[in-house]
Amino acid sequence: MFKPYKTAPFFDEMLKLDGTPRTHYSKFHRILSDFNEEELKKKHETAQLSFLRQGITFTVYNKNESKEQIMPFDFVPIIIPDEEWRKVERGMIQRTEALNLFLEDIYREQNIVKDGIVPKELVEGNPYFYYKQVQGIDIPLKNHIFLAGIDLIKDENGQYLVLEDNLRNPSGMSYVYQNRYVMRQVYPEFFSKHSLFTLEHQISYLHDAVLAHRPPTLKKGTDPRAVLLTPGIFNSAYYDHVFLAQQMGLELVEGRDLLVRNDKVYMKTIKGLEQVDIIYRRIDDDFLDPKAFNEESTLGVPDLLQAYRKGNVSILNGIGNGVADDKATYAYVPDIIRYYLDEEPIIPNVETYRLRDKEQREWVLDHLDQLVIKNVGASGGYDMLIGPHASAEEIEIFRQKILEAPHQYIAQPTIKLSRAPAYQGDQFYPCHVDLRVFVMRGNETYVLPGGLSRVALKQGSLVVNSSQGGGGKDTWVLKGKGSDT
Repeated sequence: MFKPYKTAPFFDEMLKLDGTPRTHYSKFHRILSDFNEEELKKKHETAQLSFLRQGITFTVYNKNESKEQIMPFDFVPIIIPDEEWRKVERGMIQRTEALNLFLEDIYREQNIVKDGIVPKELVEGNPYFYYKQVQGIDIPLKNHIFLAGIDLIKDENGQYLVLEDNLRNPSGMSYVYQNRYVMRQVYPEFFSKHSLFTLEHQISYLHDAVLAHRPPTLKKGTDPRAVLLTPGIFNSAYYDHVFLAQQMGLELVEGRDLLVRNDKVYMKTIKGLEQVDIIYRRIDDDFLDPKAFNEESTLGVPDLLQAYRKGNVSILNGIGNGVADDKATYAYVPDIIRYYLDEEPIIPNVETYRLRDKEQREWVLDHLDQLVIKNVGASGGYDMLIGPHASAEEIEIFRQKILEAPHQYIAQPTIKLSRAPAYQGDQFYPCHVDLRVFVMRGNETYVLPGGLSRVALKQGSLVVNSSQGGGGKDTWVLKGKGSDT
């Protein structure tokens, strides 16, 4: 079934250069080889229908139109050996700890700016830097990052690199669970031969992390009331909101369900008003409070920021986190880790060119056809140039964008992203993959075993985002030793 499959010149997650499976994939490969073409096709169709029946969807917005789609699913999992995962885990804990210290610092003393590690203009010019709103607030646990989604890739040597930090409202955890559910239902054969870290109790860690952020004014011995604040059914990640609220036993609310009185937040119920202590919000900063941010917002709660500043409610993730996951700040994260932790990064960044720097900018402009250019404020694969795949016209458009606003863009080399087999169109072919790792931070820090593997299902594509034609894979972390790379 893999005869036409070619691994070189990329690192393949499943197969070595000679086409034989890697040690940690050997059992899976043997089971897979026992299926005939008809069985594979039937199982693939059953898996897609399972997502459809459960309403596991996301919304794509394009040219003022929205379209709801099921998340495309591929049944060949990404399998990670235990020892390899332990390194990832340590790296993610290190990175989120340093970024949290960075956020605490820049909203207080700004020592990292005074010491010349991060440029002042990079912080103050960031559109997500809400100094006036957040400066000096004593937040529970001094923790700005309750939930992080860190995107990892592997290069041609199979080494992990951090591609992006998501510290505002990282989405996708629900798909991790649904991918596993569908795999167990449709492909039970795979699980009988593998010992994996399970997901069943991980939501309890997320729930505990929410409740750990007790507002400072809450009386000792009183259980906090937490809610999940969603923009509503038209949000692209609404399924994610519903799933997490249900699994954690939190009320799912919209802005209109809440109000502020005497600097305290209340939820409207059929029994009357009930005070809310913790808000896990899935609404961007700009829309949280029309009096403090965007006055046209109908999604938020008037005077919410005042209740937050008074210490009567906790908001997760913290307001103003965007200054730490901006793509321009990303280039400085290795320096941030060294500054606060006096450690070398366990998982390094992708090499990144800072286009504010004239010398780096001029070199980049001469090599646009070889590089990836990203807008520091964009996400989902938008406003991005992949030089080797771009036309001369597209390259020229980005040249002008960089000249007009160099601070708005970064450049990176075109990494030979690792690939893995995907079963699409009745055949296996290699597709590029990445991994979103979820880090939950409360009284302790937990890393969800595995995370969300995303796959670029369009042959030859480097873009894994679901909005750009990507899909998902189940991610297995094996228990015990014994693997090769």
